[in-house]
Amino acid sequence: MTLSPSSALPKIDRRDFHRTSCRALAALATSGTGWTRRSRVAAQGTSIAPPVPYVDMHVHLGQPWNERGPLTAEMLLRWMDAHHIGRAVVLPLISPESWFYPITPQWVLEQTKPYQDRLIPFCAVDPRSVNLGGYRGFLDILRRYVEAGARGMGEHKWGGPVDHPANIELIRACAELQLPVLFHMDNIRNTDAPGLPGLERLLTEVPEAVLIGHAPGWWASISGDTTQDDMGGYPRRSVTQGGAIDRLMEKFPNLYGEISAGSGANALQRDREFAQEFLRRRADRLLFGTDYLADGQEVPQFELLASFDLPREVWSQIAAGNAEKLLNHPR
Repeated sequence: MTLSPSSALPKIDRRDFHRTSCRALAALATSGTGWTRRSRVAAQGTSIAPPVPYVDMHVHLGQPWNERGPLTAEMLLRWMDAHHIGRAVVLPLISPESWFYPITPQWVLEQTKPYQDRLIPFCAVDPRSVNLGGYRGFLDILRRYVEAGARGMGEHKWGGPVDHPANIELIRACAELQLPVLFHMDNIRNTDAPGLPGLERLLTEVPEAVLIGHAPGWWASISGDTTQDDMGGYPRRSVTQGGAIDRLMEKFPNLYGEISAGSGANALQRDREFAQEFLRRRADRLLFGTDYLADGQEVPQFELLASFDLPREVWSQIAAGNAEKLLNHPR
């Protein structure tokens, strides 16, 4: 059955979100048991309940393709309700390296429009769009997307160096409009070298840009011994100190990471002792995400995050607080 906008799942606006969060925290604070792992078990649903509703920074909608079925806004909302997700960022994919077919910003804006209290659309621009004419053209099209309802840019998944001059100009335009940019990094998209010198150059050129790292190239860089091959895969060995993520987060206060997909899960699983301290140390820079893109997809992030011994405040920041800060920034 297709849900109409008026009869769809309940919407959560900013005030509702905070009221729900405060009630959840108050109940835990007065329970007398503290926030133990048992507190996380949901009464209903298929995942472990966080102290506040999740904000999922990384989901997609999809159309039928070969044997892959659709993932509609209504299907996504039902899945969100089953997993304690209050809101989710819906990401287009337009670069030829990014997906089987283009998921355009226009389509994402159209599909999410009836549900924008819960589904937050981002836009996407490929820096190779030569007809836009560089910075001014990027600024113009991004402004149009913002006026149509876009709250950020991504998934930015173009097939070139992260510090390419055209990419720097695109990120500069996003910074001008205060749009957070969620970028995918590996050995094909937003490419870089071990130690992330290209990303550092980009951040140095545009220090006001809010960048959110994702994918194998980003998450492999949690370790100080990252190789080029690691940046295209899922290294299993223990993490060594001196990783580029920690170093760059220390230097650039607008750099974030989101823990979605196999790459985010692998970064936290490969060395749980390191991950435990990393989650606490970078609690103000980490964002919950799943990369949910297909009906019935398995998502490890719910149980994985719950398996760490985290203070309630840390869990709340990662689950929702940091995302709320970025998404509710005035524009």
